Amino acid sequence: MPFSRWSRSLLILVLLAGMPSLVRAAQQPAEPLPLPSSGVLGVEDAQLVPEFWISRLEQPDAVVLTPADIQAANARLLRLEPSLHDLAALPPTLPGQAVLDWIGGISRLPRGPLFDAEGQRHPAAMAAGWQQSLALDRVPERVTPRFGLIVRRAPLRTFPTELRAFAAPGDVDIDRFQETAEFPGTPVAVVHESADGRWLFVLSPRYAAWVQRDFVALGARAAVLGYATRTPFRIVTGARVESVYTPEVPQVSRLEFDMTTRLPLAAGLAPDQPVNGQTAYAAWPVTLPVRGPDGELVFQPALIRKNADTADGYLPYTRANLIRQAFKFLGERYGWGHDFDGRDCSGFVSEVYGSLGVLLPRNTSRQAASPGLEHRSFGPGDGHAARLAAVRALQVGDLVFIPGHVMLVIGHLHGQPYVIHDVAGMRYRRADGTLADIKLNAVSVTPLLPLLFNDDAPLVDRMTSIVRVRH
Repeated sequence: MPFSRWSRSLLILVLLAGMPSLVRAAQQPAEPLPLPSSGVLGVEDAQLVPEFWISRLEQPDAVVLTPADIQAANARLLRLEPSLHDLAALPPTLPGQAVLDWIGGISRLPRGPLFDAEGQRHPAAMAAGWQQSLALDRVPERVTPRFGLIVRRAPLRTFPTELRAFAAPGDVDIDRFQETAEFPGTPVAVVHESADGRWLFVLSPRYAAWVQRDFVALGARAAVLGYATRTPFRIVTGARVESVYTPEVPQVSRLEFDMTTRLPLAAGLAPDQPVNGQTAYAAWPVTLPVRGPDGELVFQPALIRKNADTADGYLPYTRANLIRQAFKFLGERYGWGHDFDGRDCSGFVSEVYGSLGVLLPRNTSRQAASPGLEHRSFGPGDGHAARLAAVRALQVGDLVFIPGHVMLVIGHLHGQPYVIHDVAGMRYRRADGTLADIKLNAVSVTPLLPLLFNDDAPLVDRMTSIVRVRH
């Protein structure tokens, strides 16, 4: 995929240190890799559990960054990275031109024709309708932002439409109008509406795009922004958990929460007080936002079972925790822009690190240029030998980037690094020289060195960055 806003690879740009270790590791020869019947070169069943990789590490539970380190890094990133939005710092009114710039930056048609799910081409005339739906002529000179909370997993769209658009007939895995998704409890600033009023253009902490009005409960600024800082709280540390079933309040019944969702505990409830008709002794009573009859923000208690995968704060940033969190997504189907109730390669990395409290921008293009982060990059002047030396010295937690993709390093095996990534497929040369093209379309474990970018070019020769989230 092209290295552009249509590519959702998340680029974490931090200083790459430890150059002597690069040289030592690069001298280790790679071994022949087993080829199981799955066709996934070098990967056998034993390697599909996190403890396999954790057991190979020295001091896997050592803290890499303290909470104070992470807080300082997040604050710096929020201050310097223009794609992030500090909603608490928004002024009472915004220039209308700023709103037009936000909309213009996202609501652009991709080049070339677009097709529907049946392979029929969308008529060119439809583009005019998409543009009219933006209602750009209604943006005033000064815009007073409204505030709201996302009430359930919400798709954010390029245009205010549910219409799906694909670049080629039959290529229905990537909806070109799907940008990302926000999770329940995410605060947003509403700065515009679509022509029909059914869609809102919102700023979330990490994105700006269109969301259906029904996904947002509008409320007072203080109530919205205060929800994100309430304590005590639970963090969803599983790939996904859900609230318990409750017919009394359908809005919070079996509601799904993805990894990193922050759930404030309900205050003022007696230990023996039932919640929505159920005892709370084996569950966490949490406070959730819901839409009232007129779309207004209302807070409602709900229950999350105590045996669900949550924690009373962000997990300590250790290599063991990083690997365990990544493997919780293993086998999940690839979902471009968080489509299909899943996530893409950048969403995967973002939520793994997010469960440790690390804030990251959403898009590769902004990550690559962020003034709030540092990185080691590779360009045309970097030869194969230099790239290979760096790749062989990768450490657990490092991320490797090529145009349109990011991979998380989980360790070394057979003399080479292995990665876990949310990926469409893997391409490599068999021992007899024939080309293998294996469809994965899921979060997968693979070796790095055999991977090809195309029929001839090794993936490492297209590498743009190696990053390490450390001091």
